[in-house]
Amino acid sequence: MNYLVRPLQVLYNIYAMVLFVAIMLLLFPFVIIASFFGKIKGGNAIWRICCIWGDLWFPLIGIIHRNRFEVPLHKGEPQIFVANHVSYIDAAIIVKVFRLPLRALGKVELSKVPLFGFIYRNAIVTVDRSSAGARAKSVAQLKAVLRKGISVLVFPEGTFNETGGPLKSFYDGAFRVAIETGTPIRPVLLLDTWSRMPPGKLFTITPGRSRAVFLEPVPVDGYTLQDVAALREKVYAMMEAGLVAHKAAWIRQQPVLA
Repeated sequence: MNYLVRPLQVLYNIYAMVLFVAIMLLLFPFVIIASFFGKIKGGNAIWRICCIWGDLWFPLIGIIHRNRFEVPLHKGEPQIFVANHVSYIDAAIIVKVFRLPLRALGKVELSKVPLFGFIYRNAIVTVDRSSAGARAKSVAQLKAVLRKGISVLVFPEGTFNETGGPLKSFYDGAFRVAIETGTPIRPVLLLDTWSRMPPGKLFTITPGRSRAVFLEPVPVDGYTLQDVAALREKVYAMMEAGLVAHKAAWIRQQPVLA
């Protein structure tokens, strides 16, 4: 049956990519207009435009997304969201997951992609991990965004988790910023992006469900910079347990949970 299914999958992926670009081109003039309103108002408007893009693209390619909240989300309070990272489609699905003013921390390399890069640069905070100075600048931008009352999103694993376990190790950055700014951490589980588009292969997008689970927020009151590791490990343990409980599809190695 594979020789029949594979051509259909390739055609579906071509359809998805053409639609991806077509909707982007349709909305791009509005992105250009919004960019003239500055980093805050313009950035918020561009984020809303990206959400409209997602509201069109995902249903048209048969990916239906749902959010679940263990504790209600208070949209008026800035938070640092941290999410697991297993697929290229993670970067796209966030416009369906986070329906509030947000700036994600993303790799600077993607800002060089024609057309998409312009939207990317204006909607997120880029990070260049090649130098300490560039990383410090990105951290300063995240703090400035939080001071404006806008939430941020960080993938603390940094790159795709291809370990076979629920998560790979976390970087400290998000947790250090949380302590320094007094901003609570809100862990988020992306449960189905690996199934919708496994990493490492071409033409692998598949229709189906997409779920995000918002775990309990983790307040940082009482934490100091000496407690960064403790905060990081607490959030890691929460997310690991959640991914195991939901039987995340990419898990091949079961962790030993305390």
